[in-house]
Amino acid sequence: MPKAFITGIAGQDGSYLAEFLLSKGYEVHGLVQRHALEDPDHQLSRILHIQDKIKIHPGALENYSCLLDLFDKIQPDECYHLAAQSFVGLSFEDPFTTFNVNINGTHHVVEALRNKSPHCKFYFAATSEMFGLVQEVPQKETTRFYPRSPYGVSKVTGFDLVRNYRDSYNLYFCSGILFNHESPRRGHEFVTRKITQHVAKIKKGLINVLTLGNLDSRRDWGYAGDYVEAMWLMLQQQQPKDYVIASGVNHSVRDFVDAAFRAVNLNYEIVDLHNLSEEEADRKVEELKQQKDKIFVVQHSRFYRPAEVDALLGDPTRARAELGWYPKVAFDELVAMMVRKDLE
Repeated sequence: MPKAFITGIAGQDGSYLAEFLLSKGYEVHGLVQRHALEDPDHQLSRILHIQDKIKIHPGALENYSCLLDLFDKIQPDECYHLAAQSFVGLSFEDPFTTFNVNINGTHHVVEALRNKSPHCKFYFAATSEMFGLVQEVPQKETTRFYPRSPYGVSKVTGFDLVRNYRDSYNLYFCSGILFNHESPRRGHEFVTRKITQHVAKIKKGLINVLTLGNLDSRRDWGYAGDYVEAMWLMLQQQQPKDYVIASGVNHSVRDFVDAAFRAVNLNYEIVDLHNLSEEEADRKVEELKQQKDKIFVVQHSRFYRPAEVDALLGDPTRARAELGWYPKVAFDELVAMMVRKDLE
């Protein structure tokens, strides 16, 4: 029975990947932070239904000796490094934690594997945010990176680190450059989940205003359940390679909002307040909340990033040709799936 080790197993991707690997007959191990074990109903909610089928190990990416001990004891055949500070907005507020977790944590994982389990195939969760101010459309494996956030910078560093270990020590290390992938398990801090949660509340008559940032930002969105299969396929190849994983189609945040409201058969009005100060915009939002018979989607300056990423569009040609991977869930279906779950 092959053994897999997943950092970030309690997250969106980690939970779907754990389910997928169990279906393939793997013995699945996962790293979780110790404090998560004190509040499992909340912190481990995505994996509670499979908790008796996986082996959970408390620890932290910042603790190198802990990782050494775990890899020495488990001797995994495959390691999927998904854990990260992955919220772009927070990376601007706290770049130090973002760099420590995403760069030093990744360094600890790869060095511990090199020392204790060098036969292990390793997957690093890279991101389309590394492309940032895009230098080519669509973006593929050879497109130059131009990150526009501390999160993007940290992931470029991790990508280069993984490639350097692969080249220097002849290890099976690779990176998946995954474009945006969502699901009903997406964290509440991400804009897609914010949209679907608020639309569900609006449908129930609890609120009437959804406040967002740049509605014209475009992303290449897919379903997380599809994308974890691509991670696994990367580690089944003869040679380690980096792959772009994407749908090959992008949509605007405005499109996502529209699809969410269509899923509940509601109309809405867009109010653009992003040129006002935050204080002025807040006052306008309070006025809109009093118009209970109408539904408003507000563009608010508070939710714009210091450096915006205007549009991302992935070219999954290599993944299709070499991995045989295609996304199965279409955009509208994904959004409706998320809205339905939030209505529940």
